[in-house]
Amino acid sequence: MIRLFVSAGEPSGDAHAATVVRALYRAHTDLDIEGIGGPEMAAAGVRLVGHIESLSVMGLTEGIGTLPAHIRLLREFRRRVATHAYDAVLLVDYPGFHLTLARAASRHSVPVVYYIAPQMWAWGQWRVAALRHWVQHLAVILPFEKAFFGQHDVRATFVGHPLLDRDPGPGRRSARETLGISQDAAVLALFPGSRASERHRLWPAFHETARRLLRTNTDLELVVAADIGGEDMRTTDSETAMAAADVCLCKSGTTTLEAAISDTPMAVAYRMNPLTFAIARRAVQVPHVSLVNVVAGREVVPELLQHDASPKTLEQALLPLLERGGQAGRMQREGLATVREALGTPGAAQRVAELTLGYAA
Repeated sequence: MIRLFVSAGEPSGDAHAATVVRALYRAHTDLDIEGIGGPEMAAAGVRLVGHIESLSVMGLTEGIGTLPAHIRLLREFRRRVATHAYDAVLLVDYPGFHLTLARAASRHSVPVVYYIAPQMWAWGQWRVAALRHWVQHLAVILPFEKAFFGQHDVRATFVGHPLLDRDPGPGRRSARETLGISQDAAVLALFPGSRASERHRLWPAFHETARRLLRTNTDLELVVAADIGGEDMRTTDSETAMAAADVCLCKSGTTTLEAAISDTPMAVAYRMNPLTFAIARRAVQVPHVSLVNVVAGREVVPELLQHDASPKTLEQALLPLLERGGQAGRMQREGLATVREALGTPGAAQRVAELTLGYAA
């Protein structure tokens, strides 16, 4: 029997880890998998020893309240890795906590595969040494990461982006029928984020932006990918919102890549705690925050951060994109095509499963 420990620290990691776990079970029938995760990992067959509910939060200052839960789970992992002698550990994203787990595993000579590598190319390159000492293999999902980590003597494989493995979801016609929206309507989808802290900071500006656009675009239909909204907009899940949309207003993050894959023009906004932002602005070493622009290596989509993410500036960024057949939309779609090509091919989960089993054997 092969004994594995799989850990994810937040909902997105839970989903990606669950996909890998299912691939592991398809590849090998005699597995025992414990881990830290959420409902998707549990449904995939992981025996949870810790739950992400107590861990998931965004930002430096916001994360202080979760420190006791992290310490408790770290102690439990140290105990288990010492007594259970796992054959391998698979860590998914969530770098702060997972680098600590990697160090604990290395002390007991348990090989570590790290899926969705820490974004050390953006900030904190000094942390690469930790990966070199404590992680046997990185499974990276952005095309330039293999070369970056290779330059720092960290073994890495580009496995492709996990978004390419998702089910296609509803088509445009089906999504609009579900929402009761005309097939000919102009649709703006709002993605204010999944975390409460993100919504608290972004939603007022997103909502007012939508109201301003409605004043000059009376036939505009609004869709919100969250359980919030107003009388002038529809609320639905993110897949349906993306499928129905002509244009998106997105918080910075993976949603921007989802829009790129669906060939949907967008504007990107983000706000965070002022102290967190001040620290990040001094530490970040790349010129863009949107993953679409980072992958493209240039500004394909407009980015509006902190005070710049105001209703007025967001409206100005979206208006050209809402013009049917307009130049702004055409130019952005050309850039999005290059991003899609760079993200690789489907099969990321299967590749990660093979890497993990290779170290566990």
